[in-house]
Amino acid sequence: MRLELSAITKCFGHQRALDGLTLTLPEFHALVIIGPSGGGKTTLLRVIGGLEPPDAGELLIDGERIEFGEESLRRHRRSIGTVFQAYNLFPHLSALENITLPLEKVHGNSPEEARETARAILDRFQLAPHAAKKPAQLSGGQQQRVAIARAIAIKPRFLLLDEPTSALDPEMTAEVLDIIQELRREGRDLILATHHMSFARTVADQCLFVSAGQATEWGPAAELFGAPRSDELRNFLAKVLKY
Repeated sequence: MRLELSAITKCFGHQRALDGLTLTLPEFHALVIIGPSGGGKTTLLRVIGGLEPPDAGELLIDGERIEFGEESLRRHRRSIGTVFQAYNLFPHLSALENITLPLEKVHGNSPEEARETARAILDRFQLAPHAAKKPAQLSGGQQQRVAIARAIAIKPRFLLLDEPTSALDPEMTAEVLDIIQELRREGRDLILATHHMSFARTVADQCLFVSAGQATEWGPAAELFGAPRSDELRNFLAKVLKY
């Protein structure tokens, strides 16, 4: 996929979360966004996913200009699989129902089609024994795997993943990262924000460093990690790779 952003600005009150962010990325399958906490990574993902309309600027995905009217954004959101750091599963529904609900209510699948799709994906992610369980009965890693299963069940144009392992312990983190790596090997297009630098370096073909609401540096992951051009990125990597 290709991504172009021009002067994207987003403010929350007096806080400027994105400050005229501009970049053009060539063809990629996996874009990893890195940067300090509060630097704008999540807001940028939400703008790309149509969850947060910008106050100003232009967004093009694969050459298509994204319109920021509510109806246009609703159509855009339906085409994207989004995985949040807090899982965002419906607590009163089972794992199976969390997957079938959007398939039926948003994408027009029949109940039978939705259940067939959901069961196949749960089986693939080794979650079939937990299909009837509510989120509170699942571990954090299992909940996030259900969230990823829900995201890919709709056959999305691409996947957005916002710090998908931030609430997990190391073992559960490894489980979720393994699934993301598997999806990457399948050739799925994904955009991922993460604090896991070694994983970012491994999975990404393009990497973007976002700080203070701006795209400070971007390019092939090997170049950003191996030879950062800006002092800001060098200092950031020195801190996060220290231990």
